[in-house]
Amino acid sequence: MKRVLSNNRGSGFPLAVAITLCLVMIFTGISEYFRLMIVAQGVRDALQSAVISTVSDNYDDVYHGVREGYSGGYQPIDSDFEESFDYGDIYDRLDGILGLNQLGYDHIKITNEGKTEFKIWDLNVDIQNAPLASGDIHQQRFNVDSSIMLEVPVSFGGKLLPPMIIKVKNSAGYTPKF
Repeated sequence: MKRVLSNNRGSGFPLAVAITLCLVMIFTGISEYFRLMIVAQGVRDALQSAVISTVSDNYDDVYHGVREGYSGGYQPIDSDFEESFDYGDIYDRLDGILGLNQLGYDHIKITNEGKTEFKIWDLNVDIQNAPLASGDIHQQRFNVDSSIMLEVPVSFGGKLLPPMIIKVKNSAGYTPKF
């Protein structure tokens, strides 16, 4: 009996299993983190593309300002200039780029299994027109700042955790070449 109790063969097996399970859990956590970052980066890039398209749609209004030495969205009206720009349909462009479905105020990406991959809502677009000024104004241009809320479900170890909710922001502007 004493010889059986003092035998050390196989005593490393439980430690090897514990280390392997810890490494699997760490790898799963890191993988989930990277998945969340990839989704957030993809939404940010899509939002930037949609906003740049909106800025490009304003070229015709910004052109008049460029002709007069400014880069703002103005239209000549009688003997003066009037601010003129359009917001475009950024949600429609986002839906097309990301393959989203609209459900109420939310725009949702559904996986092939029917689960929600992410959803976006609360798009805010702020268009800042370059001033129509009498002097040279440094670093002021036609600029569009936008933000949107992003929610991504988080799961770890087969359990659904509270979702990641972040505000995704970006900015785009029109700068004349000449």
